[in-house]
This record gives sequence, structure tokens and C-alpha cells, in this order.
Amino acid sequence: MTSRGRLLVLLLSAPILAFALVGGVMGRTVAQGGESYRHLRIFEDVVTLILNNYVEDVDVERIMHGAMHGLADGLDPDSAYLDAEQIKAFEAGAPMPGGVGLELTRQYYLRVIAARDGSPAARAGIRPGDYVRAIDGRSTRDTSVFEGMRLLAGKPGTSVRVTLLRGNAAEPHDVELVREPVAPVKTRGRLAAPGTGYVRVAEFTRATAGELSAETAALVKAGAARLVIDLRGTAFGDLDAALAAARLFVPKGTLAFRQERGAARQAIDAAAADGKITLPLALLIDGGTSGPAELFGAALAGNGRAALIGERTLGRAARQKLVRLPNGHGLLLTHLLYLAPSGDAISEKGLTPDVAVEQPDVDFGQPLPPGDPTLDRAVEHLANAAKAAA
Repeated sequence: MTSRGRLLVLLLSAPILAFALVGGVMGRTVAQGGESYRHLRIFEDVVTLILNNYVEDVDVERIMHGAMHGLADGLDPDSAYLDAEQIKAFEAGAPMPGGVGLELTRQYYLRVIAARDGSPAARAGIRPGDYVRAIDGRSTRDTSVFEGMRLLAGKPGTSVRVTLLRGNAAEPHDVELVREPVAPVKTRGRLAAPGTGYVRVAEFTRATAGELSAETAALVKAGAARLVIDLRGTAFGDLDAALAAARLFVPKGTLAFRQERGAARQAIDAAAADGKITLPLALLIDGGTSGPAELFGAALAGNGRAALIGERTLGRAARQKLVRLPNGHGLLLTHLLYLAPSGDAISEKGLTPDVAVEQPDVDFGQPLPPGDPTLDRAVEHLANAAKAAA
């Protein structure tokens, strides 16, 4: 191998080697270090073949970016390789003041998890499962979730063009969305049927537990003896806020486990003052139920406090941290998983409904059919359970 080739391999391998040394995807333990370096040797062989045989001169920077993105993409949708500009945006912390209300994941392209209630995306009819093929004409084929969310954010009043594909449709749809200020969506309640209250939780914030408590108390005064909590399309908010809300309903037991690499599981248990709301519960879930909503649902269902009605959830309950690399770039890595009270993983598996109800499929631009069969089935389920207990 020529000296130029060795230099290029060194440039390409250094971030990967650093990643391996801090305990990343290449090396699980010190004892497995040999396996890590075997992969690095294979990587060197591949680079050598490219440098010596590719028809044109190789752009080293482009190859390095491709290799790093490939490593991160092989982990999970929320892990990502960040360049220097993206690192700066990540470390700034504060999000842009405006957005379109989309939460994204990756599946070949970016894919919609959910559209926030009342947001520009929701009003445009964007639904969970829609593929985002391009943002302002830029293909999302090699775009991380972090970068996709950053491209959608911006100054309120500015617009962004999103190219969407739904289901088996042959032609994509371009949708122009005007960014709006990002504001929390409050928890709202109403009577869904005689004796049954309905509460919509669109996101989990520090205020959610208090709002849930207040809405439930109002519904009880209005005659509710049972409660349906709607978590469909709920993918927004904070994991700790979801656990705080779960404490309202679980009087004892384990709400969840935290699992970090190389450490024992850490149980998150109910406290003596928890479980003040004792109404029978049903939770409405679907493929847009994600993150904090899944953690909340797992805590209640895993302790026998609620039946899950609807469709399997996405499977996304984890935290990420930034690992900086010598070249000024970095890796956004999932470092902590939340597990259900049973000890089963939530991420990549999701929650399975106790009563399955399929959501209707509609073509892009078409309204949903009237009625809400998932809510109707939950009301029926709670009423039947009350009769059986009488």
C-alpha cells in the first residue's frame, strides 16, 4: 500500500477507532478488542481497494462522511453522525422558535411518527407512516433524524416544502408548510359516553400530570366512573414527565427500568403517595404512539392499571448522548434504554394492544371516515369490564 493510501486510511479510520475505544459499536468489552480491530482491518482493505481501483480520484472527505453515517445508521434511527455545524446546533440546546409539528424516524428515508395536534402538519393531513422523501427539494435518503428535524425548524412565518409518499402511492405529494411558534398542547377532557370520561394527552410536559389530575377530577364530577386516555399520535414531550404522569395511576410496583451499558438495571418504583387516581382505565394507542407515551403506557399496562386498545406502538424509549470525535465531528449515540415493568424492551418492539383495532387508511388529501371505532371499542371494553365486576 502506498504512503498516500496509508494516510487516507488513517484519516478515515481515526474516528472509527476513537469510537471503538470509547465503547461504541465496534467494541463491546476490552476482551472483544481483537474483534474490533479485525473489523478495522477489513475496513482498511475496503479503502485500499477503493483507492487503487476506483475509476476516478477519491474524495476522502465524502468517503469519510459516508462511512461514519453508515456506522450510525446501523445502530438505531435516533443515533447519528454529526458534522461540526450540526454539533454546534446540538450543543446550543435551544430549539428554533418555529416548527411544523412533525416528529420523525428513519426507515430508508425519513418517516413521520406523528403530527402534533393543531400543527401545520396536522392541518395539512400528514399522518403517521408517511414517508418524507425530500425537504425543500433535498432528498432525505441520507438524512439523519436530527438533521431532518433541524431542517423543518425555523423562524415562524417562513415556509418549508415537504415531499411526502403515503402507502403504495406511485406519486409523491409536495406540501408547503408555514412554520408556527412551538407551544405546548394542553391536556383536554370530555365525556365520551355516560359514565366514561375521555382525556386527550397530546404530549408530556412538566404540566401534564397536573392537567391530567385536574381533567380527571372534573370528569368524575360530571359522572365519569371510567376513563379513556388517548395516546394516538402522541410522540412529543419528556420521558421524565411521562413517568410523573404514570405515578398518578400506579399505587405500587415498578413503573419502568433504566438500562445503561455495563450497568445493572435501575428500577423506577412507585412511591407511597402515588396512585391517587383509581378509575378503571383504557389507553388508545397506534403506530404514532412513541417515546414518552410508550413509557407511560408500559407503566400502566405493566402494572395491570390499563388495557391497551388500538395498534402496536412504534417502539422508541431511549436517551441519546453526544460523543465527540478527534476531527471535530461527533456521534449522537443511544446510551440509555427504558424497559417495561416486565423487563422487556420497549425500543424496537413497541407495546402490543390487548384489544386490536385497525386505524382506517385514507389516500392523501382525503378526510378520515366519520366516527372513531378505536374509542368506541375502548368505551365498550370498559363498560363490559364494569358489568363483569358488578
